[in-house]
Amino acid sequence: MKVAVCINHVPDTETKIKVGADALSIDRTGVNYMMSPYDEIALEEGLRIREKFKGEVVAISLGSDQHKETLRKALAMGADKAVLLRDDSIRDSFAVAAGLAEELKVLNPDIVLFGKQSIDYDDAQVGTLVAELLGLPSVAVVVNIDIQDGKVVCEREIEGGHEVVETKLPAVFLAQKGLNDPRYPSLKGIMAAKSKPIEEKPAAAVEIRVETSQLRKPPAKNPGRILGSDKTAVPELIRLLHEEAKVI
Repeated sequence: MKVAVCINHVPDTETKIKVGADALSIDRTGVNYMMSPYDEIALEEGLRIREKFKGEVVAISLGSDQHKETLRKALAMGADKAVLLRDDSIRDSFAVAAGLAEELKVLNPDIVLFGKQSIDYDDAQVGTLVAELLGLPSVAVVVNIDIQDGKVVCEREIEGGHEVVETKLPAVFLAQKGLNDPRYPSLKGIMAAKSKPIEEKPAAAVEIRVETSQLRKPPAKNPGRILGSDKTAVPELIRLLHEEAKVI
């Protein structure tokens, strides 16, 4: 069983983001980076599938040299191989998906795993775009994967409940929180990852379809107002909600 896991290198969730001087990218000064949390869940699932069915897990990331840090973590967690599709430019979701798809065509895995979304741009498009480009079935927001004789029964989280779907391999799956609890890299894994090679390839050239014209932080929220401490404040609250906030 060959499993490919596509992972992204993103700002730490506790990082306070500042807009860069060019107003087109973030200021990277002092920013800590990490593997996108949903991608970490996808990687853990890939490792569990390998443990059950044998085979190999290949971690793939598209981006700059900085992405090696996240690929090293993937190797430390237990991935067999790591591939960096090198591109220092800023790509839109389609261009990222197209670059990944070209590498996956060569790799020809049985299973492709993504996190349901990357926590930097949060557009939740890349995994399903890759599936479309490869002509493979995809199942998103997956919280359980059961593989039996080439058939896969998945439980996916939808609004108001869970849905059970069935598909066949090869296929693409997008991991949701609850699918598993990712393991911590062991000391042995961390030491071994330092000596494992990361294969570098130029990412396939793809036309950018979406251009960023400007980044800006949202305006600061207006300070709150205390109208009173008992029921006598209710009429004024209703008036303000109607005339100022215009929500009723």
